Amino acid sequence: MSRAVYMLASRRHGTLYLGVTNDRARRVHEHKVKRNRGFTATYAVDRLVWYEFYDRIVDAIDREKALKKWRRDWKIRLIEDLNPEWSDLYPTLAGWTGL
Repeated sequence: MSRAVYMLASRRHGTLYLGVTNDRARRVHEHKVKRNRGFTATYAVDRLVWYEFYDRIVDAIDREKALKKWRRDWKIRLIEDLNPEWSDLYPTLAGWTGL
């Protein structure tokens, strides 16, 4: 099973959220429907803009902890290297070809 570190944004250059999961599609869907009242629901952070895969959960957690210490501009550069338009990557996880 593949583990992932992921980053959500409220909009381009908006509020960012970092998380780790073993099921990206399920977890991002939970953020989108505001299943849990918390940071992402309060600040409407539900656009999947970046992710990385790891074979071991401990490696994913270590990467998440490291990224949380990064400066904001470094995180933005990381997003824009993968996703320069800040497109929501969730549709590709859910098996959709477009909206």
